[in-house]
Amino acid sequence: MAWDEWEQLKSEAQQSKTKLQLNQYLADQGGSSTQGDLVASQKDLAAVGKAAHDLFTDFTAYSGHARVASEAAAGGLKGEGFALGGALEHVTERWSQQTRTLLDACAHISNHLRFTKNQHAADESYIAGAVSSIALLDEGFDDRKGH
Repeated sequence: MAWDEWEQLKSEAQQSKTKLQLNQYLADQGGSSTQGDLVASQKDLAAVGKAAHDLFTDFTAYSGHARVASEAAAGGLKGEGFALGGALEHVTERWSQQTRTLLDACAHISNHLRFTKNQHAADESYIAGAVSSIALLDEGFDDRKGH
């Protein structure tokens, strides 16, 4: 693109009545907030944390059964001289590694959301206490002036 063409496009854009707006709705489309539309309530976050915890609990049990059965099958096939036994043993090892990765991720999500919930509750309590103490100081200050 040549410099003159760029300057012409900029000039046309400045003269245009249509403006680019990010993270908000146009006023005539019913939007009134400039915050965007991504909202996560405590209820939503709790549901995600519970789902991660449930997946961790259930998958731990079910994957354990699959691992034990696969190891037994691999050992039996390998003992009989089948090459498939070694291949199944390899798949079982990879299964165990991937299972640990998934379980670690689920635990991380669940623990992080629980920590975040507790931290926000502590922050709310601190802020409420700070605001209350400021209000009490203001009342005491007004009383000393006779107001």
